[in-house]
Amino acid sequence: MHPLTWQQAGQSDDKLREFFVPALVDLGASVIIQDSRRNYLFVTNLPEVWAAEHVAAPTDISLFGEEVGAKLAALKDGITEPGNKGHIEITVGTEQIYEFRVQAVELAKGGVHLVTTIVDRSEERHRERLLRALLREVSHRSKNLLAIIQSIALQTARYSGSLELFLHKFRGRLYSLSQSQDLITDSSWRGAYFFELVQQQTEKYLPENKHLVRVHGDNVLLTPNASLHLGLALHELIVNAVSHGSLLRGSRVINVTCTRKHINGHDSLEMIWDEALDDRKSEGSEEALKAHFGSTVLERVVPVSVNGKAHYVIANDRISYELAFPLESGGD
Repeated sequence: MHPLTWQQAGQSDDKLREFFVPALVDLGASVIIQDSRRNYLFVTNLPEVWAAEHVAAPTDISLFGEEVGAKLAALKDGITEPGNKGHIEITVGTEQIYEFRVQAVELAKGGVHLVTTIVDRSEERHRERLLRALLREVSHRSKNLLAIIQSIALQTARYSGSLELFLHKFRGRLYSLSQSQDLITDSSWRGAYFFELVQQQTEKYLPENKHLVRVHGDNVLLTPNASLHLGLALHELIVNAVSHGSLLRGSRVINVTCTRKHINGHDSLEMIWDEALDDRKSEGSEEALKAHFGSTVLERVVPVSVNGKAHYVIANDRISYELAFPLESGGD
Protein backbone atom coordinates (compact mmCIF):
# COMPACT_ATOMS: atom_id res chain seq x y z
CA MET A 1 0.00 0.00 0.00
CA HIS A 2 1.48 3.35 -1.08
CA PRO A 3 0.75 6.76 0.51
CA LEU A 4 -1.71 8.88 -1.44
CA THR A 5 -0.23 11.21 -4.06
CA TRP A 6 -2.68 13.04 -6.28
CA GLN A 7 -2.69 16.07 -8.50
CA GLN A 8 -5.32 17.59 -10.71
CA ALA A 9 -5.09 16.64 -14.36
CA GLY A 10 -3.29 19.23 -16.42
CA GLN A 11 -1.34 20.72 -13.51
CA SER A 12 2.32 21.23 -14.33
CA ASP A 13 4.86 19.53 -12.07
CA ASP A 14 7.07 22.60 -12.31
CA LYS A 15 4.22 24.80 -11.18
CA LEU A 16 3.41 22.59 -8.21
CA ARG A 17 7.06 22.46 -7.10
CA GLU A 18 6.94 26.21 -6.54
CA PHE A 19 4.73 25.51 -3.53
CA PHE A 20 6.86 22.74 -2.02
CA VAL A 21 9.82 24.85 -0.94
CA PRO A 22 7.74 27.51 0.89
CA ALA A 23 5.89 24.69 2.68
CA LEU A 24 9.17 23.12 3.85
CA VAL A 25 10.53 26.48 4.93
CA ASP A 26 7.35 27.14 6.89
CA LEU A 27 7.97 23.88 8.77
CA GLY A 28 11.41 25.16 9.73
CA ALA A 29 13.31 22.91 7.34
CA SER A 30 16.32 23.94 5.31
CA VAL A 31 16.53 22.65 1.73
CA ILE A 32 19.59 21.89 -0.39
CA ILE A 33 19.53 20.41 -3.92
CA GLN A 34 22.68 19.09 -5.62
CA ASP A 35 23.27 17.43 -8.95
CA SER A 36 24.96 14.06 -9.43
CA ARG A 37 28.38 15.73 -9.11
CA ARG A 38 27.28 17.37 -5.87
CA ASN A 39 27.27 20.83 -7.33
CA TYR A 40 24.86 23.07 -5.46
CA LEU A 41 21.79 23.96 -7.51
CA PHE A 42 19.63 25.40 -4.74
CA VAL A 43 19.89 26.21 -1.03
CA THR A 44 17.49 28.08 1.24
CA ASN A 45 16.64 28.75 4.88
CA LEU A 46 19.90 27.55 6.45
CA PRO A 47 19.96 27.60 10.27
CA GLU A 48 21.34 30.85 11.64
CA VAL A 49 24.47 29.15 12.94
CA TRP A 50 25.49 28.42 9.32
CA ALA A 51 23.80 31.32 7.55
CA ALA A 52 26.12 33.17 5.18
CA GLU A 53 25.38 36.51 3.56
CA HIS A 54 26.88 35.55 0.22
CA VAL A 55 28.72 32.52 -1.16
CA ALA A 56 29.65 32.53 -4.86
CA ALA A 57 29.79 28.74 -5.23
CA PRO A 58 28.54 27.03 -2.07
CA THR A 59 29.87 23.64 -0.99
CA ASP A 60 29.32 21.54 2.10
CA ILE A 61 32.69 22.69 3.47
CA SER A 62 32.22 26.39 2.71
CA LEU A 63 28.78 26.39 4.35
CA PHE A 64 29.25 24.01 7.27
CA GLY A 65 33.00 23.82 7.86
CA GLU A 66 35.57 21.06 7.52
CA GLU A 67 34.28 18.73 10.22
CA VAL A 68 30.60 18.76 9.24
CA GLY A 69 31.52 18.81 5.54
CA ALA A 70 33.55 15.60 5.96
CA LYS A 71 30.65 13.87 7.72
CA LEU A 72 28.24 14.90 4.97
CA ALA A 73 30.65 13.67 2.30
CA ALA A 74 30.89 10.27 3.98
CA LEU A 75 27.09 10.08 4.21
CA LYS A 76 26.53 11.07 0.57
CA ASP A 77 29.14 8.58 -0.70
CA GLY A 78 26.68 5.81 0.15
CA ILE A 79 23.68 7.50 -1.47
CA THR A 80 24.07 6.98 -5.19
CA GLU A 81 20.95 5.20 -6.39
CA PRO A 82 17.42 6.64 -6.64
CA GLY A 83 15.56 5.95 -3.41
CA ASN A 84 18.71 5.72 -1.26
CA LYS A 85 18.40 7.66 2.00
CA GLY A 86 20.53 8.48 5.00
CA HIS A 87 20.75 10.88 7.90
CA ILE A 88 23.14 12.17 10.53
CA GLU A 89 22.78 14.45 13.53
CA ILE A 90 25.15 17.34 14.10
CA THR A 91 25.59 18.94 17.52
CA VAL A 92 26.54 22.60 17.64
CA GLY A 93 27.77 23.81 21.01
CA THR A 94 26.01 22.11 23.92
CA GLU A 95 22.36 22.69 23.12
CA GLN A 96 21.72 22.82 19.36
CA ILE A 97 21.17 19.57 17.44
CA TYR A 98 20.39 19.45 13.71
CA GLU A 99 19.38 16.45 11.65
CA PHE A 100 20.63 16.26 8.03
CA ARG A 101 18.43 13.98 5.92
CA VAL A 102 19.76 13.14 2.45
CA GLN A 103 17.97 11.22 -0.29
CA ALA A 104 18.70 10.48 -3.95
CA VAL A 105 15.95 11.53 -6.37
CA GLU A 106 15.93 10.78 -10.09
CA LEU A 107 14.48 13.49 -12.30
CA ALA A 108 13.01 12.84 -15.72
CA LYS A 109 15.66 15.15 -17.11
CA GLY A 110 18.99 15.56 -15.39
CA GLY A 111 19.54 12.20 -13.71
CA VAL A 112 20.05 11.58 -10.01
CA HIS A 113 20.02 14.55 -7.64
CA LEU A 114 20.65 14.76 -3.91
CA VAL A 115 18.03 16.51 -1.79
CA THR A 116 19.11 17.44 1.73
CA THR A 117 16.77 18.77 4.39
CA ILE A 118 18.03 20.14 7.69
CA VAL A 119 15.70 20.11 10.69
CA ASP A 120 16.34 21.57 14.13
CA ARG A 121 15.94 18.70 16.62
CA SER A 122 17.19 20.60 19.69
CA GLU A 123 13.87 20.86 21.49
CA GLU A 124 12.91 17.28 20.65
CA ARG A 125 16.21 15.87 21.93
CA HIS A 126 15.96 18.02 25.04
CA ARG A 127 12.54 16.51 25.78
CA GLU A 128 13.94 13.01 25.21
CA ARG A 129 16.82 13.65 27.62
CA LEU A 130 14.40 15.04 30.17
CA LEU A 131 12.12 12.03 29.80
CA ARG A 132 15.05 9.63 30.28
CA ALA A 133 16.13 11.57 33.37
CA LEU A 134 12.59 11.43 34.75
CA LEU A 135 12.37 7.69 34.12
CA ARG A 136 15.67 7.17 35.95
CA GLU A 137 14.34 9.32 38.78
CA VAL A 138 11.13 7.28 38.94
CA SER A 139 13.17 4.07 39.08
CA HIS A 140 15.38 5.48 41.83
CA ARG A 141 12.43 6.71 43.89
CA SER A 142 10.59 3.40 43.41
CA LYS A 143 13.57 1.41 44.70
CA ASN A 144 13.86 3.69 47.74
CA LEU A 145 10.16 3.35 48.46
CA LEU A 146 10.27 -0.43 48.09
CA ALA A 147 13.18 -0.58 50.54
CA ILE A 148 11.20 1.46 53.06
CA ILE A 149 8.14 -0.78 52.60
CA GLN A 150 10.28 -3.87 53.09
CA SER A 151 11.67 -2.42 56.33
CA ILE A 152 8.17 -1.57 57.57
CA ALA A 153 6.92 -5.08 56.74
CA LEU A 154 9.81 -6.72 58.63
CA GLN A 155 9.47 -4.50 61.69
CA THR A 156 5.68 -4.81 61.77
CA ALA A 157 5.88 -8.60 61.50
CA ARG A 158 8.50 -8.75 64.26
CA TYR A 159 6.27 -6.99 66.76
CA SER A 160 2.84 -8.30 65.75
CA GLY A 161 1.42 -11.18 67.72
CA SER A 162 -1.08 -12.22 65.07
CA LEU A 163 -1.74 -11.94 61.37
CA GLU A 164 -4.76 -9.72 62.04
CA LEU A 165 -2.67 -7.27 64.07
CA PHE A 166 0.07 -7.30 61.42
CA LEU A 167 -2.38 -6.46 58.65
CA HIS A 168 -3.98 -3.69 60.69
CA LYS A 169 -0.65 -2.01 61.47
CA PHE A 170 0.87 -2.60 58.05
CA ARG A 171 -2.10 -1.12 56.17
CA GLY A 172 -1.93 2.01 58.30
CA ARG A 173 1.77 2.50 57.67
CA LEU A 174 1.41 1.90 53.95
CA TYR A 175 -1.36 4.50 53.87
CA SER A 176 0.95 6.94 55.66
CA LEU A 177 3.64 6.40 53.02
CA SER A 178 1.17 6.80 50.17
CA GLN A 179 -0.10 10.08 51.60
CA SER A 180 3.41 11.47 51.92
CA GLN A 181 4.26 10.21 48.43
CA ASP A 182 1.28 12.15 47.04
CA LEU A 183 2.73 15.40 48.41
CA ILE A 184 6.16 14.55 47.00
CA THR A 185 4.74 13.76 43.56
CA ASP A 186 2.64 16.94 43.51
CA SER A 187 5.82 18.95 44.06
CA SER A 188 7.62 17.23 41.15
CA TRP A 189 9.65 15.21 43.66
CA ARG A 190 11.09 18.25 45.43
CA GLY A 191 9.59 17.02 48.71
CA ALA A 192 6.80 18.11 51.07
CA TYR A 193 6.26 21.17 53.24
CA PHE A 194 6.18 20.40 56.96
CA PHE A 195 2.81 22.03 57.70
CA GLU A 196 1.10 20.13 54.87
CA LEU A 197 2.71 16.88 55.97
CA VAL A 198 1.41 17.23 59.55
CA GLN A 199 -2.05 18.16 58.31
CA GLN A 200 -2.19 15.26 55.90
CA GLN A 201 -0.96 12.64 58.39
CA THR A 202 -3.26 13.71 61.25
CA GLU A 203 -6.56 14.85 59.75
CA LYS A 204 -7.65 11.33 58.75
CA TYR A 205 -7.73 10.38 62.44
CA LEU A 206 -9.45 13.61 63.52
CA PRO A 207 -12.20 14.17 60.93
CA GLU A 208 -14.25 16.34 63.30
CA ASN A 209 -11.46 17.56 65.59
CA LYS A 210 -8.79 18.94 63.25
CA HIS A 211 -8.25 21.87 65.63
CA LEU A 212 -6.73 19.52 68.21
CA VAL A 213 -3.41 19.42 66.31
CA ARG A 214 -1.77 22.81 65.95
CA VAL A 215 1.38 23.41 63.93
CA HIS A 216 3.88 26.16 64.73
CA GLY A 217 7.24 27.42 63.54
CA ASP A 218 8.93 27.24 60.15
CA ASN A 219 7.16 25.64 57.21
CA VAL A 220 10.30 23.94 55.87
CA LEU A 221 10.41 22.11 52.53
CA LEU A 222 11.57 18.60 53.42
CA THR A 223 13.47 16.32 51.07
CA PRO A 224 11.54 13.33 49.68
CA ASN A 225 13.30 10.92 52.05
CA ALA A 226 12.71 13.14 55.09
CA SER A 227 9.08 13.61 54.04
CA LEU A 228 8.43 9.86 53.94
CA HIS A 229 10.05 9.15 57.29
CA LEU A 230 8.68 12.16 59.16
CA GLY A 231 5.27 11.26 57.76
CA LEU A 232 5.71 7.78 59.20
CA ALA A 233 6.71 9.21 62.60
CA LEU A 234 3.68 11.54 62.61
CA HIS A 235 1.47 8.57 61.73
CA GLU A 236 2.74 6.59 64.73
CA LEU A 237 2.30 9.54 67.06
CA ILE A 238 -1.25 10.39 66.00
CA VAL A 239 -2.34 6.73 66.07
CA ASN A 240 -0.96 6.41 69.61
CA ALA A 241 -2.66 9.66 70.60
CA VAL A 242 -6.05 8.56 69.31
CA SER A 243 -5.78 4.96 70.53
CA HIS A 244 -4.13 5.37 73.94
CA GLY A 245 -3.83 9.02 74.80
CA SER A 246 -6.26 11.55 76.17
CA LEU A 247 -6.58 13.52 72.93
CA LEU A 248 -10.25 12.92 72.21
CA ARG A 249 -11.25 12.17 75.78
CA GLY A 250 -9.93 15.41 77.20
CA SER A 251 -9.85 17.52 74.00
CA ARG A 252 -6.32 18.60 74.83
CA VAL A 253 -4.44 20.26 72.00
CA ILE A 254 -1.31 18.65 70.56
CA ASN A 255 1.35 21.21 69.59
CA VAL A 256 3.72 20.31 66.76
CA THR A 257 6.63 22.70 66.27
CA CYS A 258 9.14 22.87 63.43
CA THR A 259 12.23 25.04 63.91
CA ARG A 260 14.95 25.64 61.37
CA LYS A 261 18.33 26.13 63.04
CA HIS A 262 21.84 26.98 61.88
CA ILE A 263 24.30 24.86 63.82
CA ASN A 264 28.05 24.63 63.11
CA GLY A 265 27.56 26.11 59.65
CA HIS A 266 24.80 23.68 58.68
CA ASP A 267 21.03 24.06 58.40
CA SER A 268 19.18 21.69 60.72
CA LEU A 269 15.56 21.00 61.54
CA GLU A 270 14.06 20.29 64.94
CA MET A 271 10.57 18.85 65.25
CA ILE A 272 8.78 18.64 68.60
CA TRP A 273 5.52 16.77 69.24
CA ASP A 274 4.05 17.88 72.58
CA GLU A 275 0.96 15.97 73.71
CA ALA A 276 -0.65 16.68 77.08
CA LEU A 277 -2.30 13.78 78.94
CA ASP A 278 -5.24 13.94 81.34
CA ASP A 279 -5.21 12.77 84.93
CA ARG A 280 -6.76 9.41 84.12
CA LYS A 281 -3.61 7.99 82.51
CA SER A 282 -3.21 4.43 83.78
CA GLU A 283 -0.04 2.92 85.22
CA GLY A 284 0.45 0.57 82.30
CA SER A 285 -0.21 3.06 79.50
CA GLU A 286 3.41 4.12 79.16
CA GLU A 287 4.46 0.63 78.21
CA ALA A 288 1.54 0.29 75.81
CA LEU A 289 2.34 3.56 74.09
CA LYS A 290 6.06 2.94 73.73
CA ALA A 291 6.00 -0.77 72.95
CA HIS A 292 7.00 -2.58 69.79
CA PHE A 293 7.22 -0.92 66.39
CA GLY A 294 5.83 2.45 67.50
CA SER A 295 8.89 2.92 69.66
CA THR A 296 11.20 1.32 67.11
CA VAL A 297 10.15 3.57 64.25
CA LEU A 298 10.27 6.71 66.38
CA GLU A 299 13.54 6.05 68.20
CA ARG A 300 15.49 4.09 65.58
CA VAL A 301 14.11 3.85 62.05
CA VAL A 302 13.24 7.52 61.49
CA PRO A 303 16.34 9.16 63.06
CA VAL A 304 18.72 6.71 61.36
CA SER A 305 17.04 7.29 57.98
CA VAL A 306 17.52 11.08 58.20
CA ASN A 307 20.92 10.96 59.95
CA GLY A 308 19.46 12.56 63.05
CA LYS A 309 18.71 12.03 66.73
CA ALA A 310 15.40 11.43 68.49
CA HIS A 311 14.17 11.69 72.07
CA TYR A 312 10.87 9.97 72.93
CA VAL A 313 9.53 10.58 76.44
CA ILE A 314 6.31 9.42 78.08
CA ALA A 315 5.65 11.03 81.45
CA ASN A 316 2.63 11.09 83.72
CA ASP A 317 1.24 14.28 82.26
CA ARG A 318 2.53 14.37 78.69
CA ILE A 319 4.13 12.62 75.72
CA SER A 320 6.91 14.37 73.85
CA TYR A 321 8.89 13.42 70.78
CA GLU A 322 11.85 15.46 69.60
CA LEU A 323 13.63 14.81 66.32
CA ALA A 324 16.60 16.81 65.04
CA PHE A 325 18.52 16.23 61.83
CA PRO A 326 20.65 18.17 59.30
CA LEU A 327 18.53 19.27 56.35
CA GLU A 328 21.21 18.45 53.77
CA SER A 329 21.33 14.88 55.14
CA GLY A 330 17.59 14.32 54.81
CA GLY A 331 18.27 12.10 51.81
CA ASP A 332 16.76 12.20 48.32
